[in-house]
Amino acid sequence: MVNGMGIREAARKGRVALVVLGLGVLLSGCMSQTMEPASDANLTPRDRKLLANVPYAKATIPEPYLRHIVDYHRKEAPGTIVVDPDARYLYYVLEKGKAIRYGVTVGEEALVFSGVAKVGRREEWPSWTPTADIKKRMTGIPDFVGPGPHNPLGARGLYLFTGNKDTLYRIHGTNQPEYIGSAISSGCIRMTNEDVIDLYNRVKLGTPVVVLAPSQGDSPFNPRMALGGGLVMN
Repeated sequence: MVNGMGIREAARKGRVALVVLGLGVLLSGCMSQTMEPASDANLTPRDRKLLANVPYAKATIPEPYLRHIVDYHRKEAPGTIVVDPDARYLYYVLEKGKAIRYGVTVGEEALVFSGVAKVGRREEWPSWTPTADIKKRMTGIPDFVGPGPHNPLGARGLYLFTGNKDTLYRIHGTNQPEYIGSAISSGCIRMTNEDVIDLYNRVKLGTPVVVLAPSQGDSPFNPRMALGGGLVMN
């Protein structure tokens, strides 16, 4: 009799363990993410030449801000760019509930653009003409910087428009990759040069861009987070 009860108790515990294991598998599936290694396959000969002689130190980007393919819960259509300044992430929405997530540098809160825009202009290795406001806030800024890895706009520029009006906000590369994951820019969205080249090759003129307002994003500390597994990593 004792042996029979022991067998039944062991079987019950085994069923409980299987249920717990099953829940763990389901939860891990809900939080899946895959590292998307940076590839130089889409670099042009000009890209290779300029990026081989950059005037800044190679930065070690924290793992959460490296390029990943992640689960994506929001409802924007595939092909949309979504920027979450709270989490310092930019998403390029894919089909079937997935997105490519890139780490970015965003503007200080008072300088952040938010709302819906579109890509109204695309430039490879853009030049930079600082606005009057930037020159007022930052001393020693030149009137013009030509294209190249020394340029603050880096390897690519996506210019955000509302209607036919340039918002003066950009998604662009950077000559300061060490700040990816920070909020220090003059409002623009900075990406590593390798990541902005990857994004540039995916988008076209007219691509919708959604920039979430500060404190309205899906940051890792918000249960509505868009990233898979980020609650553990951040």
